[in-house]
Amino acid sequence: MKIRKFLVAALAAVGIAATTVGGATAAVPAPTTGSLQRYDISSTYVSGLSSGGFMANQMHVAHSDVFDGAGIFSAGPYDCAQNNLNTALYGCMDTFMARKTPAQLEQLTRDRAAAGKLDPVANLSGDKVWLFHGTNDSTVKAPVNDDLATYYRDLGSNVVYNNTSASGHAWVSPIGPNSCTSTSSPYVNNCGGDPVKDMLTHLLGSVNPASSSALTGKLVQFDQSTYTPGGSPSAISMGNEGFAYVPQSCQSGASCKLMVTLHGCYQYFGLVGNALMDKAYLNEYADTNNLIVLYPQATTMTGNPRGCWDWWGYKSADYAQKSGPQMTAVMNMAKALGAGGATTTPTPTLPAPAGLTVTGTTDTTASLSWAPVPGAVSYDVYRNGTKVNGAPVTSAGYTDSGLAAGTTYGYAVAAVDTAGTAGTRSAAVDATTTGAAAVCVTASNYAHTTAGRAHQSGGYTYANGSDQNLGLWNVFATSTIKQTSPGYWVTC
Repeated sequence: MKIRKFLVAALAAVGIAATTVGGATAAVPAPTTGSLQRYDISSTYVSGLSSGGFMANQMHVAHSDVFDGAGIFSAGPYDCAQNNLNTALYGCMDTFMARKTPAQLEQLTRDRAAAGKLDPVANLSGDKVWLFHGTNDSTVKAPVNDDLATYYRDLGSNVVYNNTSASGHAWVSPIGPNSCTSTSSPYVNNCGGDPVKDMLTHLLGSVNPASSSALTGKLVQFDQSTYTPGGSPSAISMGNEGFAYVPQSCQSGASCKLMVTLHGCYQYFGLVGNALMDKAYLNEYADTNNLIVLYPQATTMTGNPRGCWDWWGYKSADYAQKSGPQMTAVMNMAKALGAGGATTTPTPTLPAPAGLTVTGTTDTTASLSWAPVPGAVSYDVYRNGTKVNGAPVTSAGYTDSGLAAGTTYGYAVAAVDTAGTAGTRSAAVDATTTGAAAVCVTASNYAHTTAGRAHQSGGYTYANGSDQNLGLWNVFATSTIKQTSPGYWVTC
């Protein structure tokens, strides 16, 4: 227990205590509640600070078929932490401990790509990457950032690396509320220049000047549960709400680019409000450059007291792979906006099916029906935002199977036309399976393994079936898990 408390305390200690931001009039529009709509996306990029920078690199590497480049403020190379908190703290932020060399991580990347866990490494060759690290940033030390630059260059990426600014640990923007050398909430600094323009110019090519007038786009606030595996954002340390800034031009059908922007630790919406969305200086460029900006949100949970994105395995051993739960959720959001689609994707023409109803449930199934849509040749059924039917559904009804007892699922349906284009999704309905919900079992990680609920490897404990990382393997570390199907255990 002392070891675990020490590690958690050490993690909290590497950041400065944050305070909420208030008093300033936000330039970003007030959020409008809605859902993510599909747009004509020509290219997709990812950016982030600190834990969001590590996550941005993971997203770029794992999904290089989708992302065309990355902009990263203060972070290290792909899977530097190696699913180990000590390594994250003392090897990949500070440099007291040894860490994998860029060459070793490059080989790890190739091995995972060969196994299908990442997109082909060849995609990274020629991708534009913009990196930033300030000389007053001691949160993620300079040698770690240098390793990230080496990693990308060795894999053939076109890298620009700004490591001469006097900035502290922060996103740097011409309208940042903090002084340049600061490392304090909300971690958006002003150093007198415009690194955001530099980043966008490298990633996108020449850019139009940022808007100097009131923003004219809309800030959509959406429910992240729609895109989260299992439908529970809090279960994977993500917030209930996410945001997307959509310029008027994109709403009107223009071909647009997409930027996925990932906040740092102590920078999530539940703590600092709209500080990053307001002061990052991305929306101002979005309005004048046909650019949609997606702002997914993490939050706190046990093992993640600062609301960081998962770059060391606090929630899943697969955190840096395509199967990682946070990676999956963010990709679902990006794809809902049109990422990864051809610029010639047809605009959906069929309306949303009406009258979606739950007609029955069992312990493991949910049956649905809806009104037929004229012109539809089939239907797609979505559970918690993810399509569940493998083959086309040719009738106005569907039974979903393989569900957990006593569990609520959200369903929506879309009609598909003769060209194979899915129309607008229906309003969602909830279906709750019968039977008792899986019982959560709390025990030491050692007891979980001896009872056959988990197994251990390398001193860590993993839930059987899901392989979720439960923490250290000993009689002091405890975790709470449940069995959702025979032999398949997940955290509660």
